[in-house]
Amino acid sequence: MILSGKEIASRMDNDIIIKPYDSNRLNPNSYNLTLSDELIVYTELQLDMKKDNPYQQIMIPAEGLLLEPNRLYLGRTIEYTETHKLVPMLEGRSSVGRLGLFIHVTAGFGDVGFKGFWTLEIFCVQPIRIYAGVEICQVYYHTIEGDYESYSSGKYQNNHGIQTSQLFRDYETEK
Repeated sequence: MILSGKEIASRMDNDIIIKPYDSNRLNPNSYNLTLSDELIVYTELQLDMKKDNPYQQIMIPAEGLLLEPNRLYLGRTIEYTETHKLVPMLEGRSSVGRLGLFIHVTAGFGDVGFKGFWTLEIFCVQPIRIYAGVEICQVYYHTIEGDYESYSSGKYQNNHGIQTSQLFRDYETEK
């Protein structure tokens, strides 16, 4: 089952932690998260799954930043979230998607026990100007059935900012 907005509010600061929290961003069955003022772009056109690929940070100025099509931008939410006893899911807002902006290319599925900021995989189909602080995506929550173990991966748990792919760590044991 997906939690209703009222249920999300009732579980705030217990099973669900969102900081900062603004009740005005609560929807009938989700909560809107906002875009921070920083992005990361990879600096090489060819990426390697077995390597920690180089990148650079880009700041979003007050007048906005024009994104280029066919380029991956990594961003993050302003909000720090924790989820206990529930599975968090991330989706783009329909108003954002209708502008041809995708905020999570493949990774909208969270794990029970996740703690941190959401890294957003941002991609656009045509040039679009974006702004820091925009309500860019929404988090919603599924209940979980049966016994489970909380997420504890060293890759992405307790992050403090945008995280590039850590897939290369899966290959470190090959060395």
